[in-house]
Amino acid sequence: MAHTDHQTMRRVLRREIAGTIGLLTDEHDFRAMRRYRTFTFDDHPTYLRQVEDLLRTRAAQGSHTTVALFDPLEYAEFCAEAGLDPDFPASRTRFTAELAATGPTIPYDGQSLTDLVPALVDEAVRQATWEYASTLLARLGACASCGEDVGRAAFVRASHLLVRVLDTADPGNRHLVCSVTGTPETLLSVLHADEDIDGATHLDEAEALEFTTVLALGLATHSPGGLVMRTSAPGAPDRVYGWRLRGEGLEPLTAAEVFDAYCTDVDSGDLVSPEPDVDYCVPPDLGDTGQPMGHHH
Repeated sequence: MAHTDHQTMRRVLRREIAGTIGLLTDEHDFRAMRRYRTFTFDDHPTYLRQVEDLLRTRAAQGSHTTVALFDPLEYAEFCAEAGLDPDFPASRTRFTAELAATGPTIPYDGQSLTDLVPALVDEAVRQATWEYASTLLARLGACASCGEDVGRAAFVRASHLLVRVLDTADPGNRHLVCSVTGTPETLLSVLHADEDIDGATHLDEAEALEFTTVLALGLATHSPGGLVMRTSAPGAPDRVYGWRLRGEGLEPLTAAEVFDAYCTDVDSGDLVSPEPDVDYCVPPDLGDTGQPMGHHH
C-alpha cells in the first residue's frame, strides 16, 4: 500500500515539473548535430515525428512543455565557454535549460509541428530584432548638446506615436508593419492589435516592445523607413494606410503612394493586381506629432 502511494505521489509530482525541448527546426541544423556520436537520430522527418509524439504524450499527462529553438552553432559556443563536452547528453540538457531562461520559446498547447515550427522561428526573429535594435539604440549614448539619453528619448517618442496610431485607427483588428533601413541592416517589425467585442485592444507585450524599439531606432537615427497599418472589421473593406519616417515624426503617405507600395512586385518592380475589398487611403490625423517629445536637438 505504501509503495503504491509513493508511485502515485511521484506521478503527481511529474505533472508539476515544467519541461523544455530544444528543437532542431531544419535539415541543416539537424545534419550539424549528427556529427555527435550521442545524437542518435538518423533523419530529420523521423526526429520531428518523435518530438511531436513526445510533446503529445506530455500534454496528455498534464505536463507543461515549452519548445526552444536549438542552434548547433550556439550550442558549440556554449560548450566551449562552459568547458563542456558537446558530445554528451547532459551538455545538451544544460544548453536547453539555458534556452528556457534566455532564448526564444513558445508553449506547446497541442498544435502540430507544422504550425509550431514557423511560430518558433518567428519568435526567434522577433527576439533577435529586438536585441539588435536595443543594442544600436544604447550605442547612441547621450546628446552632445544637452546630455540627454538619445535612445531613451526616442523610445518615449515612439511609444507616444504608436499610441496615437492605435487610438486613431478604425475599430477592428489592426496589423502594423514598421520598416527601418540603413541602420546598417534593414529591420522589419510586425505588431498585431486585436480588438474584442467590448472595444478593448489587446497587444502582445513582446511584440509591442520590439515594434516600439525598431520605430525608436528609426526616429533616433533619422533613417529611411515607414509604418503601415491595415485594419480589418466584419462587413467592411480592409483599410490600408501609412506614414514615412521623417525626422522625429511620421509623415502621412498619400493613397496613391500606399497603393503603389502594395501593388508593386518587390523583386521585379512590375504592377500586380490590387486585393479585392481593400481600400488604400490617407491615414487619420495623429494630432500634435510635429513637436517631438523629450530630446529634439
